[in-house]
Amino acid sequence: MNASRRQFFKICAGGVAGSSLALLGFSPTAVLAEVRNFKLERTTETRNTCPYCAVGCGVLMYSIGDKAKNARSEIIHIEGDPDHPVNRGTLCPKGAALLDFVRSPSRLKHPEVREAGADAWKRISWDEAFDRIARHMKADRDKNFIEKTADGLTVNRWLTTGLLAASASSNESGYLTHKVVRSLGILGFDNQARV
Repeated sequence: MNASRRQFFKICAGGVAGSSLALLGFSPTAVLAEVRNFKLERTTETRNTCPYCAVGCGVLMYSIGDKAKNARSEIIHIEGDPDHPVNRGTLCPKGAALLDFVRSPSRLKHPEVREAGADAWKRISWDEAFDRIARHMKADRDKNFIEKTADGLTVNRWLTTGLLAASASSNESGYLTHKVVRSLGILGFDNQARV
C-alpha cells in the first residue's frame, strides 16, 4: 500500500477513534437499528390563528396530555398551517416564536378588574367579566343614546362607545359583528386590519 504522510495519519486517527468507541460500548449496528419515535406522535393537533397582526396566518398547535378530566394538556409545538390560504405554512419571526408567547409567565390567562380607587388588579370569573361589560355598556347607552337631533331628525346613534373588531375572523362572524354594532347605534367601529 502506497500512502502519503497525510493519508497515514488519517488511517491511524480513524483506527484509534474506532477502537476507542468500541471499547466504550458503542456499536454502530445497535445505534442504527434503534427506532426513534416521532416527536408529535401522541399529540393532539389544533388549528388556530396567529394572534399578533392583522394578516391572520393559520397555525397548527400540538398539545400533549392524556385528556383526562381536570388534566391540563401542554402545547409542545407550533408551526404554520400548510393548508391555510393566507400563509400556506409560513410564519413571520413573531409567529414562529409563538410558543414563547404561550409559555410566558407574564401572560394574562384570566380576566382581571381594577376597581375605582384601587391600586391592585383583582381576578374575576369570565361570567362576571361578561356581566360587568354588559352592565357598563347598557348604562352608557341609556345615558348617552341620541334618538333625534335638535331638528327632530331620527338618528338613533350612540357616540360614547366604540368597537375594534378582529381581522382574523371569518366573513360570517365579521358580518354578524357589524350587524350587532350597528343595531346598537355605535358609529365608532373599525377593524384591526387598519391598525
